Amino acid sequence: MNRVGIGYDVHQFAPNRPLILGGVTIPHSHGLQGHSDADVLSHAIADAVLGALGLPDIGHYFPPSDPSIEGISSLIILKKCQTLAEEKGCQIVNIDSTLIAEVPRVLPYRERMQKMIADALNLQPALIGIKATTNEQMGFVGRGEGIAAMAVASVAC
Repeated sequence: MNRVGIGYDVHQFAPNRPLILGGVTIPHSHGLQGHSDADVLSHAIADAVLGALGLPDIGHYFPPSDPSIEGISSLIILKKCQTLAEEKGCQIVNIDSTLIAEVPRVLPYRERMQKMIADALNLQPALIGIKATTNEQMGFVGRGEGIAAMAVASVAC
């Protein structure tokens, strides 16, 4: 059986934090605020995978109230999603995702992000789609207050 899940995440910019997207640290004046590394792209992908598996969202497995996981790498979250897929007898087939941000430009980092995400999910990088767009200067993303991401995951069980 093939299943599909969707994921969405958003984080606001915060000073004095690294900006991590798809497991890659990207030079920028601000990072994203969050309990983990606030990797908005990886979070959207994780929720898409969990949704495709019919499981609860990442907050169930990695609650922000748990001080022991503060600052956790979102690649660990993705690895947990891969483990949960295996435990259910499922295989992640592919991921498609979109980052929504005015800044920074992520195209120069796309291939590294694909590799990092693919490694965490035990997939080939070609099976990880990453696109980027702006919000045309509208809303909180358009005003440069944060970054949003959407993702779709396909799994075979």
